Parts: sequence; C-alpha cells; structure tokens
Amino acid sequence: MQELQVLITFTGGLAAALVFGYVAQRLKLSSIVGYLLAGIVVGPFTPGFTAHQPVAEQFAEIGVILLLFGIGLHFHLRELAAVWRIAVPGALIQSAFSTAALAAPLRALGWEWGPGIVLGLAISVASTVVMAFVLAERRDLHAPIGHIAIGWTVMEDLLTVMYLLMLPILFSRSGGGIEAVSAIAMTFLKIIGLVAAVVILGRWVIPLVLERIAVTRSRELFLPAVLVIAMGIAIGSSKIFGVSMALGAFLAGRPY
Repeated sequence: MQELQVLITFTGGLAAALVFGYVAQRLKLSSIVGYLLAGIVVGPFTPGFTAHQPVAEQFAEIGVILLLFGIGLHFHLRELAAVWRIAVPGALIQSAFSTAALAAPLRALGWEWGPGIVLGLAISVASTVVMAFVLAERRDLHAPIGHIAIGWTVMEDLLTVMYLLMLPILFSRSGGGIEAVSAIAMTFLKIIGLVAAVVILGRWVIPLVLERIAVTRSRELFLPAVLVIAMGIAIGSSKIFGVSMALGAFLAGRPY
C-alpha cells in the first residue's frame, strides 16, 4: 500500500472533510469547523483511518496557497494600506497582551520566562487562512472589517518572521543587543526584498507571461500558468525570504 499513500491520503482526507463539513453546515456552524474536526479524525491521535502525515501536510500547504492566492486577487494594495493605522498597532498590542496573559500565569506555575514567552507568542498569532475563510462565508471579506482583519493577520505573519529570527538570539547565552538589532534589520530587509520582488513580478514579468499564454486562447495552458505563478512565488517566498508560504501566496495574488 505504500505506493498508494498519496491517493489514499487525498481520498480519505476529502471524504472526512465532506462528512464533517456537511455536519457542520447542518448544525449552522462554519464549514471550517467541520474541516478542522476532519483533520483531527484522520490524524495520528485518533483511532481508525490515519492519513500519511507528510503527504497530508503538503496537500494542506497547497490548499492554503491557493486559498490565499485567490483572496489576494480580490485585494488591492490601497485597501490594506488604508487600514495600517489600525492593523499595525492593533497587532502589536494584541500580540503583547496575549503573550503576557499566558506567560505570567505559567511563571506563577513554575515555568521559566523564556518558554512561557515563546508559547505566548505562538498562541498570539491568528490564522490568516481561517480568518479569510470565515470572513468570506459571512460576506465580510471586502467590507471595512474584512480589510482590517486581513491587514491585522498579515501584520502578525510579519511579526512571526521577526520572532523566529530574534528568539534564538534573545534566549541564547551569548545573545546581545547588537545581535537583536541585526535580526530586526534583517527581517525588514527580507520583507522589503519580498515586496519589491513581488511588485516587479506583478507589474512586468507575470502580465507579460500571461499575455503570451492568453494569445493561444487555451484554458488548458492558462490554468497551469496561474498555478505555477501561485505555487512558485509562495515556495520562493518561503525558501528565499523566510516568510510563510501563505503570506507569499497572498502577496502573489495582489493586483499592482
């Protein structure tokens, strides 16, 4: 059965998502609740069918990339820029409050500050995918509240990149102020490089490629071209700039 792991995982995962998504809908809940339960059911910690974890994780990444790419297609840079005054301080305050709210009780229970802060930072980050899915279901994705929510979670994604660079320095024995400042500077350089690369690709390279393919009037060519763009930029963003594939896919879908 080893050679069928991809097909078995794909089919089993879809079947579970269909069943639990339907149940969630019947219970007047968001279908994403059913999808999350389906993931638990086919996971390794519940009895019965168990999906092949590495394969399932890659399928999940593909789904996240395509979802965020599609959402990015409907957002203009001006729409998110208009809410930065709310999203940026809001994300910073919420992240700090959530981290402190968990780290302080854990410290009272005997934990060290370091592990408590790391765990607090982990739970302070909201999922852009889940947020976008729920907003789309409620038809609020393009309302002002939707713009603020997406801008908020994108800011949290950027903060996560900075955390991943700074935490090894701050909690190492040889950590110092110079190394922390260097990590922050490197984060901003990576973000600026990513945005510049996506803008250049979005304004000149991608339109040229798609225009050449559109001339053929072939849907069979156009669809793979869009998939290659979405997946390529998402993977490149992760490998080159160190950001999440979801953030890279979202930026890849942005009209510039």
